[in-house]
Amino acid sequence: MEEAAAATETAPVTAEKSSYRYWVREATGDAAPLPVPRKLDAAAAASANGTGNGNGQTALGSVWNQAGTWEEKNLNSWASSRIKELVGSLGSLDFSTGKASIDEVSKCSGDAYLVTVRNKKRVGYNYELSLRFKGEWKIKEEQKKVTGHIDIPEFSLGELDDLEAEVRFTDSLEWDDKSRISKDVKSFLSPIREKLRTFEQELKDR
Repeated sequence: MEEAAAATETAPVTAEKSSYRYWVREATGDAAPLPVPRKLDAAAAASANGTGNGNGQTALGSVWNQAGTWEEKNLNSWASSRIKELVGSLGSLDFSTGKASIDEVSKCSGDAYLVTVRNKKRVGYNYELSLRFKGEWKIKEEQKKVTGHIDIPEFSLGELDDLEAEVRFTDSLEWDDKSRISKDVKSFLSPIREKLRTFEQELKDR
C-alpha cells in the first residue's frame, strides 16, 4: 500500500516533465537570445526601402525589380500629349506671297517606352504626325485662303535630322500653285524638328 501511494505521489511530476510547456520552460535557458533592435545605416535603409541595390547605386526599376534585369514602361499617353502640346504651339510663318499657321494636330500616333536593363535606363519612340494648316497666298493676283495637311510619315529616336514632310491640300489648286505653296509650307519642318528635339530630350530625362 505504501509503494502504491508513493507511485501516486510521483506520477504528476513525471507527467509535468514530459509535457511540452515544461520542456519550453526548461529550454529557454539554453535558447538563443532575443533579437535586439539595431539602427540601419543609410545604405541599408535605402536597400530595405527598395531605393538601392546594395552597391551604392540607386535602383531604377520597380520595387519588384530591384536587380534591374528587365522592365519596360509604356509612355504612350504622356508622349502623345506632350508632342501635341509642343507642335501645337508653333507660331505662324510669313512667306513672300503668303502666310500660314498650324491649325491643329489632326493625327499623333505611335509608341514611346522606357526600358530598364541591368539597372540602366533606355528610352525609345516611333511616331507619325499629321498637322492641319491654314493660310493665305496670292494666287492670280488675289489673296486666297488655302488649307491642307503636313504629313510626317515616321520619326524616331535619334533620327530627327532625317525628318521629312508631305503636303496635302484640301483646296483645288493648279499644279504650279501647289508646288509653290507646298515649298512654303515645308518651311514648318525646321521649327517642328526643334519642338520634337525638346520632346526627345524630355523623354530621355524621365
